[in-house]
Amino acid sequence: MRSIWNGAISFGLVSIPVKLMNATENHSISFRQIHTADGGRIRYRKVCELDEQEVTSAETGKAFEDADGTVVPVTDEDLASLPLPTARTIEIEGFVPASAIDPLQLDSAYYLSANGVPAAKPYALLREALKRSGKVAVAKYALRGRERLGMLRVVDDVIAMHGLLWPDEIRAPEDIAPDSGVTIRDAELDLADALMNTLGEADLDTLHDDYREAVEELVAAKAAGEPVEAEADEGDGGGQVIDLMAALESSVRAAKESHGEGGSAGGEMAEVHAIESGRSGGTTKTGTASKRSASKRAAPKKEAAGETTSPGEAPAKKTTAKKATAKRAPGKKPAAKKATAKRTTAGKSAAEKTSARKTATKDAAATKQAPASRRRTSA
Repeated sequence: MRSIWNGAISFGLVSIPVKLMNATENHSISFRQIHTADGGRIRYRKVCELDEQEVTSAETGKAFEDADGTVVPVTDEDLASLPLPTARTIEIEGFVPASAIDPLQLDSAYYLSANGVPAAKPYALLREALKRSGKVAVAKYALRGRERLGMLRVVDDVIAMHGLLWPDEIRAPEDIAPDSGVTIRDAELDLADALMNTLGEADLDTLHDDYREAVEELVAAKAAGEPVEAEADEGDGGGQVIDLMAALESSVRAAKESHGEGGSAGGEMAEVHAIESGRSGGTTKTGTASKRSASKRAAPKKEAAGETTSPGEAPAKKTTAKKATAKRAPGKKPAAKKATAKRTTAGKSAAEKTSARKTATKDAAATKQAPASRRRTSA
């Protein structure tokens, strides 16, 4: 690695010569601006506003513009003359637990390497002291013309330094949080916990930049003259959640399926139960009631040939009714009820006719006997 800064760590009266190297690198793809008509590259040139002449870097200096527009030139010599104790020193101010550093303050990351053989021992001493204390060091240092805040910690066997933003550079999150009237139910929290447990821990080593890879493939295809097919837009996924519980349940199911786990959100398959029809005096299942009704209707149909029928009944009709009952499909239960009602009405009509004939016979016999009894009385 190439060092970008040489200095020393000031640890009390102990001075540790170190080199500063970037711990991160940017893999994002950069583009050039071109003229779309002919593909010519577009460059930015430094032009003086007063004489409209292009100037070189050697003719360019620094200046501070005041609020009223006044420009105050500041030279490199002016800045070098300022008393800056951290110009070439990483000055440790103290030690705090790592949890005391707000992640919002974290900026660039660097590795610190011992500069020379004499620096190895004090470097290892500071490294082991940080390991055993479980704390991080807060320090000041100067880089690229300004004083900065840093945090020193141990990564493997190397001391790393994270650039920190100054506390007054962190904005307060005012008017950003949702309204305080939002209520979260325990059931929603339980589903959120279940979703978190199902997704599990993120394996940071397996994560990569899919978009950068897609751009590289696009550039390679265009360079080779191959056609580029546009992929279907899957949407931004930023739609409003209408039913939070349903969304959580669906998320848990999808996460379980992606992790090779089956079943519903609760881990068991749901069962579907038939709806029962309620009646006064108890609840009766539809299927059971139909079977009982069918058995009751079949009972009077057991009158086989040879059984005596009551007067006024029509045996032929009953035989026809039996055949109709045998041909009826299980689903045509309303028709069976109508046929039963007709047979009942027919039976009642026949019984009434028989009773009427018996009554008329008795009345006729009584009328014939009445004159004889009157003759015996007069004699």
